[in-house]
Formats: sequence, C-alpha cells, structure tokens
Amino acid sequence: MKTLYKLPLLDPNTTDGFKDISLDDGTGWSVDTYTLRGGLQEGVQVVEINNGKLCFAVLPTRGMGIWKGQYGKVFLGWDSPVKDPVNPAFINLQDRGGLGWLKGFNEWFVRCGLNSMGAPAMDTVLDYSGNAFDVPLTLHGNIANIPARAVSIEITEEAIILSGEVDETMMFGPALRLNTEIRTEFGSGAMTITDTVTNLGNNSQEHEMLYHINYGASLLEKGSRIVAPFKQVAPRDPRSVEGIGTFDQYGAPEVGFVEQAYLYELAGQRGSRETLTMLRNAAGDQASLLRFTLKDFPCFTLWKNTAGQADGYVTGLEPATNYPNSRRFEREKGRVLSLAGGESRTTRITIETLDTKTAIRAAEAEIKKLQKTAKGTVQPEPVARLSGS
Repeated sequence: MKTLYKLPLLDPNTTDGFKDISLDDGTGWSVDTYTLRGGLQEGVQVVEINNGKLCFAVLPTRGMGIWKGQYGKVFLGWDSPVKDPVNPAFINLQDRGGLGWLKGFNEWFVRCGLNSMGAPAMDTVLDYSGNAFDVPLTLHGNIANIPARAVSIEITEEAIILSGEVDETMMFGPALRLNTEIRTEFGSGAMTITDTVTNLGNNSQEHEMLYHINYGASLLEKGSRIVAPFKQVAPRDPRSVEGIGTFDQYGAPEVGFVEQAYLYELAGQRGSRETLTMLRNAAGDQASLLRFTLKDFPCFTLWKNTAGQADGYVTGLEPATNYPNSRRFEREKGRVLSLAGGESRTTRITIETLDTKTAIRAAEAEIKKLQKTAKGTVQPEPVARLSGS
C-alpha cells in the first residue's frame, strides 16, 4: 500500500501549532483543516475528510471525536441544543453535580473514558501518600474534553488515515494515552476506528471506554428501529420500564419526553465473537451499521431521548467495555478493566452507512441469523447485576 502523502498536522515537538491544509487530486477526495472562531467554539480545530462519497469532520481539540458526517442523503449526527463544538477550556465537568460534560455534548461520535465513563458518583482512590479517600467522578469521564497533543494525516493509494494522540494524565494518578487511527477507503460508506489505550505509568490503572454514537434526523424518525442480536435486554431503571414494550422502536419528537436506556447482552459469532447493530429509518432505505467484537466491547447500551427537536431529538448506540453505571458499581460486578504498567489495549469498530433497501435487508438477514444462536430474552424489569448506582 503506497503512501502518497503523510503530513503532521499537530506536532508537540515543534512550535508550529495546528496546520491549515487543503489536499485533493481532482478525483473527488479531499482533506481540509481549519480552526473555528467565535463564541464557545473559539479555537476548536477541525479536520474535514471526504473520501469521494463519505464526508466527516474530526475534532482534535475535543479528544479526536467526530462532529458530524454525510453520505449522500444520510446525515450522521444530530441537532443538539449545544449548537457548536465547545472548546474544553469553557467546560467545567463538575457543573451541576458532575453533569458539565453535557455542556459540550454536540458530536456524532464521542468517546467516554478513559479512567471512568459512567454516571457521576463518588469513588475511592488513593492520594499521593497512598491513603484512600473519596472523590467525585463526573459524567462520562474526561477524554472528550482533552485536546489531542499530536495529529497526522496519511493518504495512500486506497485510503485516508487520520491519526491522533490524546493524554489523560496527572501526577499521583492515572497516566493513560489514547492513540487513535480513523481510516476510510476512497468511495466507501464506511470508516474504521482503531483505538489503543496505554498505561504510561508503572502502577496498574483502571480503564473504562464507551463509544457514544448519536443519531438524529434523518435516520431517527417515527418508525425507525434498532436491530441487534441479543441474548437479553433489560431496562436500566423504572422510567425505562415504561417503554420496554417498544424498546427497539422510535416515536416522533415528544415535548417533555424523559430519557430511557436499555442494557444489552449481545450475541456474537462463535470464536471471533463478532457482532453488529444497526439503526435504520422507517422506510428501510437509510441505516448506520456498527461492527465490533464482544472481546473489545462486551457491553452495549441503547439510549433513547426522543424529546422535542429543540431539546435534542436523539438516540445513542453505545458499545463499551462495561455499562455506564458508577465505576464503584461496575467494579463490584467485575467489569472494570485494569491495565498493568506499560500495558496497552486495542479496540476496533467499523461504522458503515447504508443507503439502499437491498443493503439494509442483507444486514438485517445477517443479524437475524445471529439472533437464531440466542434466545433473545426481554426482561420486563431492571436486572440487578446490569444496572445500579
């Protein structure tokens, strides 16, 4: 695979800062970088990638999250009450009892982690003298609000590859590094995101990761469905119990709607443990398909927030290392990972946009075949080992 271009966009070893570039060869693909100005988006860096059919914008300033995308008529993203990507300098994660993360919640693809990623809650850590004490952990962790320290772009004969490096580190605390590679082939409707998290320290550190992948119109509408092969699915809480009969279906925007969430144990291929989930529109001619392995992401959460349009009409498909409960609860259930000093863990997910009924029917048939390997139990009430504070 021959490399045509390879350029550093942000290099921590120089004083050049973020580079503005514009690349294309006249065949339809392009890479453009720029910096947003004005208001809370001031200083947010953007890398816009167009493979000839699929276009998406990555935000190095916001932990290498993906702001939005477009594939033909299919929009990837949602209309958030937070109208612009917010520079992390303007966000206090401790706001409103640890809900400050929501003040920057705007992207299509957001990582939650790296050291914690669940609900805001107290947890016990060690101080610089080795004494245990309780600290407040904030919603969904820190990684989405940490600017990348290094970014580079590579163009090969087959693909566009964006790489980034983000550090979540502190003295006397976690020292975790995310190295990400976002790869898309020319003319494809898919991208593959490969993330490697490394413990830079000598001591073991806990690690959690969740991908918060968010969709609004046009994929989300009355009659849209989530299609996924599952061993069991359970409501997270009493509010979610109210919608368990239609957990895999969506209604029109509803003013005053209160969020619901459903916790899945997905079915996967024997041996490889590969699985897939799909959100499709009502007509069955637009869909977004996620492919990953249960080895990488054994837990999956479906978040439904079909509120009024102005309040955020959105659903989230969330593959993760564990469920988004408090870290203390997840640790007690044995689902929090631990990385030894110097240890790395690599995960991979492919997100493909489908825009024909034929392709969507084929994906549904693949999911149905996988569903035949599992009973598919729908729990009417929360399951104690899956959800808690």
